[in-house]
Amino acid sequence: MFQIKKVCCIGAGYVGGPTCSVIAQMCPEITVTVVDVNESRIKAWNSDTLPIYEPGLKEVVESCRGRNLFFSTDIDSAIREADLVFISVNTPTKTYGMGKGRAADLKFIEACARRIVEVSDGYKIVTEKSTVPVRAAESIRRIFDANTKPSLNLQVLSNPEFLAEGTAVRDLKEPDRVLIGGDETAEGQRAIRALCAVYEHWVPKARIITTNTWSSELSKLAANAFLAQRISSINSISALCEATGADVEEVAKAIGMDQRIGSKFLKASVGFGGSCFQKDVLNLVYLCEALNLPEVASYWQQVIDMNEYQRRRFACRIIDCLFNTVTGKKIALLGFSFKKDTGDTRESSSIYISKYLMDEGAKLFIYDPKVLKEQIIHDLSQPSISEDNPQRVSELVTVTTDPYEACQSAHALVICTEWDMFKELDYEKIYKKMLKPAFIFDGRRVLDHLHPDLQNIGFQIETIGKKVTSTRIPYTPAAVCSRISVSEPPTKKAKV
Repeated sequence: MFQIKKVCCIGAGYVGGPTCSVIAQMCPEITVTVVDVNESRIKAWNSDTLPIYEPGLKEVVESCRGRNLFFSTDIDSAIREADLVFISVNTPTKTYGMGKGRAADLKFIEACARRIVEVSDGYKIVTEKSTVPVRAAESIRRIFDANTKPSLNLQVLSNPEFLAEGTAVRDLKEPDRVLIGGDETAEGQRAIRALCAVYEHWVPKARIITTNTWSSELSKLAANAFLAQRISSINSISALCEATGADVEEVAKAIGMDQRIGSKFLKASVGFGGSCFQKDVLNLVYLCEALNLPEVASYWQQVIDMNEYQRRRFACRIIDCLFNTVTGKKIALLGFSFKKDTGDTRESSSIYISKYLMDEGAKLFIYDPKVLKEQIIHDLSQPSISEDNPQRVSELVTVTTDPYEACQSAHALVICTEWDMFKELDYEKIYKKMLKPAFIFDGRRVLDHLHPDLQNIGFQIETIGKKVTSTRIPYTPAAVCSRISVSEPPTKKAKV
């Protein structure tokens, strides 16, 4: 059996960096090199300040960096020397042309494939680690076949990641499953066995699943679509709870105890975010449309539409409770990453809540313990968020490093990320410094256990899926709640 001794990973981002760091730690006899064109990112991986935040990641990197784990910008040398090459580059949603707003842009995948075939010789296993549309491996293989050499033998596998940001190290060390897809030929099966042998250093064989390439690629998209669907499903119930007096947490517990359903991903919130869920569901929608499956496409589009609706509905609730206007009012927004324990802001609900409030002229004071000021300003300055007027960000947004400063003289406190530290803040101190009536809008239900205490202090509390203080039905202008067309690019957001 072919034995993998050297690994190259193209892409030092949220997937490539943690994945290869864990492989290096678990397989000390394998040399792992992570490469990237971004010099500053590689410099950060080689420093004490890693470019991404993940609990436990720094300890993993420090345990093997310089021993059998290396970070480099010398891409060609790393590819040339490797037995296994992971492709772990970004596959963003297209922002132009055919498939705009839904289809995955594979330009970085194609660039990797061309570079690999150009500098490689001998036998190598090339593995998709990025989330890609079905049959992307076929595109890679066609590039290889069109540029092959007499001494070259490149086998293409699919090995999608299933890690969650915030628990990436744990997910990599104790995975629910490892999925490897490849050709059903003898050469393809040989490559699959070689990659299986790497994971078998720490993953039980029963948890390593092998399939054909297309099943592996589709399984990744389907897994993320199912998870996003559950979040949108419970969020739809949260709206019903607010209208009837039910508590979505109690409803989620009741249905989650049914073993056929289970309790995971039944946490109502202001909406899902991150690099995968929206992108992958939209990719699935586009795939279904391309295959002439309009009913299937419409079904999955509803998952995205419900997420959009939940965000707008939450923003409308803020506006309604603040007497139908937030113009010129200071609002403290706590949390900007798309979830706790990560600094990743991609598709964060905080971005869209900020947009809706900025559209109404609110003055936002934003605090997040891990997201840098530059990242927040960058996200809010994107044309789809800033309405092509970046100047309004400088006029309406202040990023602070102190949550108490953010709340000083604020009309409302809005929690958009479930950071544990928000449970420990001194809310009596915060209340004294806020304008009255002082509102808390808990978009993540992190303060449920504190509601009686917060009400005794004097706060007006609004949360997801439960009536706490206000008995008003949220104000929802028709223009805001009109359904976003399936054909409309998701980058175009409805104004509040």
